[in-house]
Amino acid sequence: MILVFGKTGQLAHALQTLSPKASFFDREAADFRNPEMCQAAIMTLRPRIVINAAAYTDVDRAEADPNTAMAVNAIAPTAIAKTCAELGIVFVHVSSDYVGNGKGSAPSKTDDFMQPLSVYGHSKLAGEMGIMSQAGVYGILRTSWTFSARGANFVKSILAAARANDDIRVVDDQIGGPTSAHSIATACLALGERLSRDPSMAGLYNFAGAPNVSRADFARHICSEAQLSCQVIGTSSDTLGSAASRPLNSRLDCGKLADLGLTQPLWRDDLKNIIKELDLEV
Repeated sequence: MILVFGKTGQLAHALQTLSPKASFFDREAADFRNPEMCQAAIMTLRPRIVINAAAYTDVDRAEADPNTAMAVNAIAPTAIAKTCAELGIVFVHVSSDYVGNGKGSAPSKTDDFMQPLSVYGHSKLAGEMGIMSQAGVYGILRTSWTFSARGANFVKSILAAARANDDIRVVDDQIGGPTSAHSIATACLALGERLSRDPSMAGLYNFAGAPNVSRADFARHICSEAQLSCQVIGTSSDTLGSAASRPLNSRLDCGKLADLGLTQPLWRDDLKNIIKELDLEV
C-alpha cells in the first residue's frame, strides 16, 4: 500500500491519476499543523511507501506566516520521517529549488551549500535536514517550477493574463527548469519502488525539467503552444515588488538521476499535453 499526504494539490492530483489505489489523506484526515495526526495515520495503515504531496507553497504569504510555513514544510515532514524510520517504511518527499540563493549561473548540486532567500525556502531546507536527520529510508526530490492543468501555477497564470491582454511583462532574469506535476509524480512512484528494492539508494536528488529557460521565454512558449498572440515583454525581478525574494538561478544539476535509472523530463512535451488538457476543459 502507498499512503499519500495531500489530495487536492497539483502533485496529489497527478498521483491519483497514476496510482488510484493509493490512500490519499487530505487536511481533515491529517493536518500538517498537527504532526501527531500524520504519524497516527502511518501507524494505523502501515503502508510500504509514504509520499508527501502536501506543502505550504504560497511563497509571498510565508513571509508574514513563518510559523505555519515551518510547521507544514519542516516540522510535519520530519515527524513523518521519524515514524517511517521507526517502522521501516520508505518515505518520499518533494523539496524546492528555493532552498538555494540563486547566485551564479552553474546548476546547483545536491551537496552544495544552500542559503535560502525567503521564509518559504528556509522552511523547505529545514524539511530536508529534518528528514535526513531521522536516518530512515528516504528519497527527497528537489524540483523546480511545478506546473500542471490543476491548481494555481505559472502556466495557468500566463494563459489567463495572455488571453486578457495584448502584452504582458514577465521576468527574464530567473532561469530554471519547468517541471510538470505528472513528471514529478511519476518520479516519486519510481523512487519509492526503487528504495523498496534497494534502501542503499536513499538520499537527496535533483529532479527538474529540461532544458533550462528563463521565465519570460517559458511564457513565450506557453503563448505559442496555446496559439495566443500576446507579446511577452521581459523585465527584471526587481520591478515586481514581491514580498519574498526569488532565486535568479534555479538551475539544478540532475546528474544523479542516472543512478536511479531516471532521466530529466522534457517540459515542452509536458506543456503540449497540459495545453491540450486545458483546451478540452474550456
